[in-house]
Amino acid sequence: MVNLYEDIRTKKHYNKFEIGGLLFAEYTCPIETKSLGIWTHTDYLVHVVSGKKTWHTANGSWIAEAGQTLFFKKGAALVEQFFDAEFCLLLFFIPDDFVRDIVKEFAGELSRSSLPVHPQESAIRVNPDAALSIYFQSMLAYFSGVEKPSETLLKLKLKELIVSILVSRSNPALSSYFRSFASSDAPVLSEIMEANFRYNLSLENFAELCHRSLSSFKRDFVKHYQESPGKWLQKKRLEYSAMLLRSGDLSISQIVFESGFKDLSHFCRAFKDKFGVSPTQFRAKSVAESEPVKQ
Repeated sequence: MVNLYEDIRTKKHYNKFEIGGLLFAEYTCPIETKSLGIWTHTDYLVHVVSGKKTWHTANGSWIAEAGQTLFFKKGAALVEQFFDAEFCLLLFFIPDDFVRDIVKEFAGELSRSSLPVHPQESAIRVNPDAALSIYFQSMLAYFSGVEKPSETLLKLKLKELIVSILVSRSNPALSSYFRSFASSDAPVLSEIMEANFRYNLSLENFAELCHRSLSSFKRDFVKHYQESPGKWLQKKRLEYSAMLLRSGDLSISQIVFESGFKDLSHFCRAFKDKFGVSPTQFRAKSVAESEPVKQ
């Protein structure tokens, strides 16, 4: 899977602004494949200028067309490409620390009225309002300009985006999610793992998603789950693959991909070790058991 943040940060062909850990990009799709697996350790917001894309996450599919905006939590997704129209989006990577500092700075000015519990889904649809529309137009102007904006201005622009959402009545779910950062110094490990176990990410990738060193990640993981991350991931992926074999028409190769296994041989070997039969035999048995008994 492609680390979207690092891919954009390190490749010169992207039209982007970078200040420390802050990264803004005007993203036109150079990819010719139908779908692309991506992940990033940083939350990000996308505003589609033209064209259409679909993000397939662990808990739903999210379509974004021209004029629409989506916020994605740190993690993995499969992005489906459409080639019938030119595609362009504005992409804003939003570090937790940056949001946390803003929430604390404006804590006294934020409404104390109750907000909904922030959703557990991997994405939040951002409802348009006048302030956000003006904001995205101003950012388009910066990307199309000859001179690069100053670092001070770019930091202020990202701060403007966060504050606009925090005080917006149109986006209470995202405002609630941002405000939750003030009470936590690191992502909730269990939320990250449950949302991303089915993707083929390494333990190092998961540690980065959880904003921990590898040793801290392993220690916190065992403390929470009472087993090692490697064993837990294999168990969850096998359980998920068994569910797909029982309930769907995906090929074995597709199930290998959907369940996060690195290759077919590894999957078949691990599956037989756990269930005592091959994936093909397991599916055939499940089909036979589901058929009505003839009288």
